[in-house]
Amino acid sequence: MNNMSLGLEGRRELRRFYYDHLFENILPFWTRNAVDSRYGGYYTGFANSGGELLHTHKFTWSQGRFVWVWAGLSGLIPGRTESGRYLKLARSGAEFLMENALLPNGNCSFVLSREGDPIALDNRGNRQEPTPDLRYDTSTYADCFVVYGLSEYALVSGERRPFDFAYRLYQSILKIIDAGDFRTDPYPTPPGYRQHGVPMIMLETSRQLAAACDRFDAKLAPGIRARADRFMREIMDGHRCSDRDVMIEFLSSDETLQDTMIGTYVNPGHTLECMWFILHYALEVGDRGLIGPVTSVVKRALELGWDHDHGGLFQFVHVDGGRPRGPVPEEQENHTMIKKLRSNWDAKLWWVHSEALYTLLLCYSIDGRDWIEDWYLRIHDYTFGTFPADDGTEWINVRNRDGSPSDRVVALPVKDPFHVPRALMNLIRLLDEWEKQ
Repeated sequence: MNNMSLGLEGRRELRRFYYDHLFENILPFWTRNAVDSRYGGYYTGFANSGGELLHTHKFTWSQGRFVWVWAGLSGLIPGRTESGRYLKLARSGAEFLMENALLPNGNCSFVLSREGDPIALDNRGNRQEPTPDLRYDTSTYADCFVVYGLSEYALVSGERRPFDFAYRLYQSILKIIDAGDFRTDPYPTPPGYRQHGVPMIMLETSRQLAAACDRFDAKLAPGIRARADRFMREIMDGHRCSDRDVMIEFLSSDETLQDTMIGTYVNPGHTLECMWFILHYALEVGDRGLIGPVTSVVKRALELGWDHDHGGLFQFVHVDGGRPRGPVPEEQENHTMIKKLRSNWDAKLWWVHSEALYTLLLCYSIDGRDWIEDWYLRIHDYTFGTFPADDGTEWINVRNRDGSPSDRVVALPVKDPFHVPRALMNLIRLLDEWEKQ
């Protein structure tokens, strides 16, 4: 789509392109390969190339997100035959989660077996033998994604049970947050830090649940939205470094911890994704004062993250640009996050670029400045020239710095069907709304 602009005809062309890519390139792989018709839920343990199913473990993180995708697709195309099919697929995952995800303590197991039993994995992805001290609830992010998926499913299907389940689980998550016990695998938070991902996911989860409250129990919605506002303020007033327009991933009140490799790195993809969360919130509550700070953060994330040699956005960068750097305290030397900052900083990831596309198009629809259009078209060309596979296996999710395929594990050992379809759905909805204006 070289030489395209975001004028009326360009937007119409983009809408057709995204719609066709979603329904002809992305979804066929998952409808063919992902659905577990025997036990419910979905297979996501594919290699990055998509050609091989490596395991049948069901990460509740991925199951909840996949429920959101199927439910969102059903809502995207009301009246079409496929809508009922997607809703049925969403129901499979929703029922699997409601029957199996919760542990006796009210938290979600991070990983389930194919049959739905809680399991734990070692560092190589092999099942661990149960012990009295073994914890299955190693990531509260998983709980958030269960709430996220079930809220969307309830909203689209009109079924009350998933909403009640999601609301109860959300209250459990709030207790975990208030107690300071939010667990953040696969990126555990080092002692002394607060992680940007926590208020970020809680903002979007709260927005999603509040929309379901509007349908099922409106008196609950104000309390959820008040929480959303607190999470937004924690992001914009805490993790945002306003004098640099950057989002700090790991924040510490201890300067000796902040001035380290962990304390000075930026995650461009997280930043860009979070900024559309903030924009959605701002538009819902009518706070246009957030738009300027958001677009400034977006611009700086792109400037810091862009690889001028090979194109595309790095996974991690230093707050001043380039490879993450800085002192590493002895107690952090073997920490998972340090290992990732050193070994994976220059990876090119599918989700970073799909989220960047929607953030930029949303910014442009609100602001309309030339630099936003320029970045959007640059990211669009790189994304669709790099990640889609040509053999029916969806996208090759992880690329090396030069764009060649990679089999490395980024967060979970899954090929997660979430960011790309969600971004495409968001792009299609935005372009449809733009057409009506």
